[in-house]
Parts: sequence; structure tokens; C-alpha cells
Amino acid sequence: MRSTTAGRPSGTTSDLSTRARIRDAAVERFARDGFGASLRAVAADAGVSAALVVHHFGSKDGLREACDEHVLEQIRTAKHDAITGTEAGAFLQYFATADRYSTAMGYVLRSLLDGGPLARGFVTHMIEDSEEYVASAVAAGVAVPSRDERRRARYLTLSGLGAILLSVTIDPPEDLSDVSASMRRFFDELTLPALELYTEGFLTSRRMLDEYLLYVGDPPAGPGAPPA
Repeated sequence: MRSTTAGRPSGTTSDLSTRARIRDAAVERFARDGFGASLRAVAADAGVSAALVVHHFGSKDGLREACDEHVLEQIRTAKHDAITGTEAGAFLQYFATADRYSTAMGYVLRSLLDGGPLARGFVTHMIEDSEEYVASAVAAGVAVPSRDERRRARYLTLSGLGAILLSVTIDPPEDLSDVSASMRRFFDELTLPALELYTEGFLTSRRMLDEYLLYVGDPPAGPGAPPA
């Protein structure tokens, strides 16, 4: 997904700018209307012809591949900066500007709703990225190590995506195309309990963990992981 070169121009800076403009227009259009949106609609949003979209991306699948790559990079950067930022007010600054990521999150939501192999691959890449930025957080001393970093990263990703999907499913917005309002409501409702759980914990003892480890056998501890 990230190594695509289909339709990649080899020419000028203006070519690259046009490609980026088409890609950004497609991300926004897909976030608003879903992946049934036509190349003609994307082209109109970008102010170019449908033929130029095909010239740069080869096909609608190629365009979606480029959109996936771009959205994943946005999420990867935002998550890494938010979780590893150690300066006072870094998270508040991220939260205050969360609306700028609303289109990316709307795109993620559309991908989940669309399902199929493309959505599965998209989520797999999100899990892999989560492993990287959680590892950075552990190395920076802002997150505790885990006995199984890979499974923790998978849980964090799936629980976050599941919360978004379930929230929109049981309480759908009147207009799913209003991505910004939907994502802001999601952030407002879930940020406090999520931060409480991740920062202060939930259980008052480790009894359940100890019983589980006794039942399944203590997994091999990663570097710096808590003792059994």
C-alpha cells in the first residue's frame, strides 16, 4: 500500500502539486460521500479533468491507494507527536487543533464502513504504525512497557477504531458528510474517559491479571516489561 508508484509523475514540481491537490480532494470527497464517489466528482473538486486524474493515478484503485497512504501518514504523525510530546501544553495544542484531522478520521470511518480487503489492509497498516509510535513512547519514558507490545498495539488500534465505528453506528449524525462535527462530538465524549483509563488505570488491584497469567502462563517479557 505504501510502495505504490502507479501513475507517479516523473516531471516537474507543478506535476507533484497537481497530484497532491487531486489526492487531497479525493480524501475529502471520499470522507464525505464514500468510495462510490466518481473520479469525475473528484476531478471537479480539484479543478482538473477526469483524464488528468487517470494520468496521475492510473485508476480509481490507484487513487484510493494514494489516499490511504496519505491518511495513514497523517495519523501516524499526529499520534506520534501527541503521545511522545513532553513539552507542557503539547497535548492541549493537539486537542485544540483536532478538527484539522477530522477529514482524515472521516476517511478512516468510510474505509471501515466499506469493509473488504482494502479496509482490512488499511487497518493492518494502522496496527503496524501503532507498534512504531507506542515503541517510541516507551523509549521516551512516557508510556509503560508491555509484556506483549505487538498485541497491545493491536488492542489500542482496534479499540479506538471500534469506538469510532460503534459511536457513529448507534448514534449516527444527521449528515455523515459533516465529518468535522461528527469527529468533534466523538472527541468531546470519549477523550476524558480514555485519558483516565490510560493514565490512572481502572482496577485497584492486579488480582485479575495475576489469575490470567497463572491460567495462560506468563508470556515472554519484552525489554523493560513489568515482572510477573
